[in-house]
Amino acid sequence: MSESQLAERFDPILADVAKRSTVVDAFVDRNLYRLYIATLWANVVLNPEDAGLGVEDLEDLHELVNTRIAAVLGPDEAIKSCFSFVNSREGELAMNEARLTQNHKDLLLYFSSMILDPDGHRRWMESIDPDQSH
Repeated sequence: MSESQLAERFDPILADVAKRSTVVDAFVDRNLYRLYIATLWANVVLNPEDAGLGVEDLEDLHELVNTRIAAVLGPDEAIKSCFSFVNSREGELAMNEARLTQNHKDLLLYFSSMILDPDGHRRWMESIDPDQSH
């Protein structure tokens, strides 16, 4: 999928995320925005075909989402920093404040583990199920 097709498909979604995170006028609740972005990314990666994507499109989508995040949160923010937030004490408090279900929290924390420490995540998965080794 071309970059313009990805933008056409995901810009409305990303604009909606920003809108849903806006508290007053142009003030964005940064914590809520990070939770929404992490949720969006986890769902797209789990089932790219549900979003009309192939696995090969994820890298370009990653770049698009990072560009949109930087426009909202600043140049030092990206998908990875959203998952760093999820994995922090502040993130835990924000997930509770947003009243996320335990399954939703578990999904975000699982993805945080994969993104922030892929080797540790792999070892952890292998310790749970030795047949998971790749």
